[in-house]
Amino acid sequence: MSWPLLDGVPAPDVERLLATARRRTFVRGEVVFHEGDPADTLHLLRTGRVAVRTKTEYADEAILAVLGPGQIFGELALLTPGAPRSATVGALEDTETLSVHQLDFARLRREHPGTTEVLIAILAEQVRRLSLHLREALYLPADSRVRRRLLEMAEAYREGEGEVVIPLTQDDIAGLAGASRQLVNRVLKEDEERGTLRIGRGRTTIFDPEGIRRYA
Repeated sequence: MSWPLLDGVPAPDVERLLATARRRTFVRGEVVFHEGDPADTLHLLRTGRVAVRTKTEYADEAILAVLGPGQIFGELALLTPGAPRSATVGALEDTETLSVHQLDFARLRREHPGTTEVLIAILAEQVRRLSLHLREALYLPADSRVRRRLLEMAEAYREGEGEVVIPLTQDDIAGLAGASRQLVNRVLKEDEERGTLRIGRGRTTIFDPEGIRRYA
């Protein structure tokens, strides 16, 4: 299993981190941790996909991200142990992670200071992703943001060649894009008319990512 976020980290440091990890499994619909829970573990995704959700000011939930194999979440537990989790993470399908407890990571940093590079790499990627989304929110029209999130989800759910099924509702896509459900519906219908995708109940099937990209 490879971890793209850690590609620049010396292999011995990655191996030490993985040696402390515990294998955990979650069935579809199971919560990994809730928003507000004390943060104490980092998770490295081996298989499956999870949704990162947060409560809005209107008391409903919005998806902030969908993560798949090779991605990492819960990293703030290594910086601010015990602080409340900022979001709820739940399994969208049967999922396996490698979890690293904050105490184990702290011990690793004391015994092998180079392990700090693991944390730096993870945080740098998160800052890059959040900066990109902030720039899009400030300067891109909402319909472009919807299409960019569709393309991201197409990559997250791709399994080989051919069409890609994204098993998310239009409300989920709206949360990812920071847009209204009505706007998402309009964008999807426009792209369906162009033949780049098909709208289904609780899912969107992507046929032509490049066709979507031209309008994103």
